[in-house]
Formats: sequence, structure tokens, C-alpha cells
Amino acid sequence: MYRNTAIDIQRSRANEVIQMTGYSDYLKASDTGTHSGRVAILCEALGIALELPEVEIRKLKTSGLLHDIGKNSIDKRIIDKPGPLSEYEWNQIKMHPTIGYRLLCSSEHMQEIAKYVLYHHERYDGMGYPIGLKGEEIPLYSRIIAVADAYDAMTNCRSYRETLDCDEAVGELIINKGTQFDPDIVDLFIEKVLIHY
Repeated sequence: MYRNTAIDIQRSRANEVIQMTGYSDYLKASDTGTHSGRVAILCEALGIALELPEVEIRKLKTSGLLHDIGKNSIDKRIIDKPGPLSEYEWNQIKMHPTIGYRLLCSSEHMQEIAKYVLYHHERYDGMGYPIGLKGEEIPLYSRIIAVADAYDAMTNCRSYRETLDCDEAVGELIINKGTQFDPDIVDLFIEKVLIHY
């Protein structure tokens, strides 16, 4: 009973934030929307592979869905720019985790998810943003989102680069184990999630 109530409350709060911020329109109107939905599904699959409790899997899936909510506040011309970004434009893009964190913190029930959104571009080697956390200083769910986000971005059409096939994307994940990505999450993703996709 409690588990289902907690899941229902979380789902309701996520929907409220999506509506309040206009993210629902963004999800429908852009490739990022379909990207966020796919990231949510990959996060859910990783949660299942980790044998997390149902309420935690739902939290992880919601975090994946909302990971780019901060992009809704960035100029769409920058988000959709087909060529290289200027330093100014790149700095604008790098603000989206912080913007997303602030938006989600406006709801008392979304503050934990806000933390996962804030850190999803941190790197395992400490060279990420916005803070430069390293290794297991980065919350587990943020490390999971990082792998799901990167894989989906590599294997789906983006205005700024060519699409990779599954094997090429897996190769990139493997090359970046221990630098950009948590090696254990990459291994789990390849061994337990990709076999179903």
C-alpha cells in the first residue's frame, strides 16, 4: 500500500513540475522530448538490472525523464544549432543541470530527483560539470543517467553530429569507462540492458 502511494505521489509531483515549467510542450515539440523518454526507459531498465525496489526504479525513471528539464529555459536556437557552439553557447548549455535543479527544487517532493538532475553531467574522472565531483561522490542515479543519456544521444539523430550504430556507441562507452562513465554501470548496461534492445 505505502509503496504504491509513494509512486503515485511521485508521479503526480513530476507531472505538476512538467506542466508548471512548460516542459510538457518541450517534450512534445523537440527531439529532446523523445530523447528524455528513451533515457527514462533506459534508466528504468538499469534500475531493474540493479534489482532496485519498485519505488526506487520509479524515482530513477522520473529522474531520467526530467534530466534535461533545464534545457527548456535555454534559447532553442542554441539547443538545435547544427554546427559547433561558441564558448558563450557552450556555457549556456552547461547551465541546464543547474537550471533543472532549481526548477525541481521548487517542489518539496522533487528535491531528491533535483539532485540527480544536477549531477548527471559530472564525470567519473572529476572533469565534468557543474561541480567536478569524482567517482562515487557522484550519486548513483546521476551516474546511471549519464550512461543512458550518452548512449541515447549517440544512437539517435542529433543536429550537431552523425548518428552512431549500437556497436559504435558501445565502443565509445567502453573507451570512456573510468573517465567519463562509471565502469560498473557501463558493464551492467552492456551485459543486462542492451541485450533487450
